[in-house]
Amino acid sequence: MFVFCIESSHARGMGHLFRSLTLATELRSRGHQIRFLANDHPNSLRIIWERGFDVALYDLAVVTGWEKDFLEAAAPSPIWINDRLNTQRSHSETIKRLNAKLVTFDDRGDGAELADMNICALLFDNTEGLKGRDVRLGVEYMILNPEIAGYRRVREKLASILVTLGGADTYGVTIRVAKWLSSKPFPVTIVTGPSFQHMAELEEVVAMAAPDRFKLLNQVPSLAAEMHRHDLAITGGGLTPFEACAAGLPCVVIANEPFEIPVGRALEELGAAIFAGHHAAFDLGILEKAIPIRSMSETAMTKVDLGGVGRVADLLERLAA
Repeated sequence: MFVFCIESSHARGMGHLFRSLTLATELRSRGHQIRFLANDHPNSLRIIWERGFDVALYDLAVVTGWEKDFLEAAAPSPIWINDRLNTQRSHSETIKRLNAKLVTFDDRGDGAELADMNICALLFDNTEGLKGRDVRLGVEYMILNPEIAGYRRVREKLASILVTLGGADTYGVTIRVAKWLSSKPFPVTIVTGPSFQHMAELEEVVAMAAPDRFKLLNQVPSLAAEMHRHDLAITGGGLTPFEACAAGLPCVVIANEPFEIPVGRALEELGAAIFAGHHAAFDLGILEKAIPIRSMSETAMTKVDLGGVGRVADLLERLAA
């Protein structure tokens, strides 16, 4: 059995949830049992249930001591997967003491040292200090939505912009991006997620600008399908720009959190994106210049593939054997 322990909220964002759901779906398709543990965040719980997975609650305020009940109910020798960022050592010690194997993602916590595997596809700076018995680095371990395979295409020119800044957009960056774009000639589609809490303000910005050029969508059935319709995406620095790049959609990346800054820079170095800076002081001036859309689109599809979920699932199956 694979136990996914996630943290998802307006403050943390929902990237951990969607990454874990993609991996869990792949493992379920291979015949494995899956169990989710999540903090009490109604939108996240609803999404997990809608995907057909069982989920139980844990209390974020309690560092450790609660894991035993969940592991005793699991099959022998379960794999415990933490997708919560930095793992505390006391929690890792508990997991290991209960004879489970521990897998973490992008983990710089002091508990990562005890992890059987630390998969760090989203870390691009200071990687030499990462801990774990088996540390996996590189874009090849990026867990992306396999649905994108049906929506890949090379973009030829900039005719339409997509703005998608995460399931929560904790800092309301979408509002500031919309204000900047309101005076520009491009058609703009803005996609907000299930935990977006700034809709009234966003609607006001669009109404005062050029509502005929703006399209607002909330919780689209398929972000991959929506990406297919556009030529450039303005995104945060999590998984979304990699999913866009895998689809051939060049990005302008705005870092919502400090740890996303190296992500934006890495994608810019790959030639698949432009890094606009941290959300506190981003610069979209690049949109006033000629952008090499076609070459960026071709580079993006070459540099970012969709095999990561299968590669990670293979690693986890070998760990469980």
